[in-house]
Amino acid sequence: MQPFTELKVWQRSHALVLKIYTLTRDFPAEERFGLTSQMRRAAISVATNIAEGSRRQHAQDFARFLNIAEASLAELEYLLMLTRDLELAGQPTLDPYISEAVERARMLHALRRKVEGST
Repeated sequence: MQPFTELKVWQRSHALVLKIYTLTRDFPAEERFGLTSQMRRAAISVATNIAEGSRRQHAQDFARFLNIAEASLAELEYLLMLTRDLELAGQPTLDPYISEAVERARMLHALRRKVEGST
């Protein structure tokens, strides 16, 4: 397997982490240990699970970490919806983030299926 930094899905997931940090920077102080922290951790989890899984010895283990990353993306997608419902950001602001999360999920799913097929 190539280094995780060369995987497009990792590169794009890392970019999404940076965007989530920018988005949450202006959230209310009262959300610092709530929604802000949870969104950041969910986004970070995607990239870190790709990185960690890519170093596993067996493809089956890598696939499991990719599945965890997919779950973190689903969590992030929900948190973006919650951000909208709490009116911390508007739909036009959040649409690109949600679209990116959905696209990353597709990429991860495809990679996981490929990795699972190699076992």
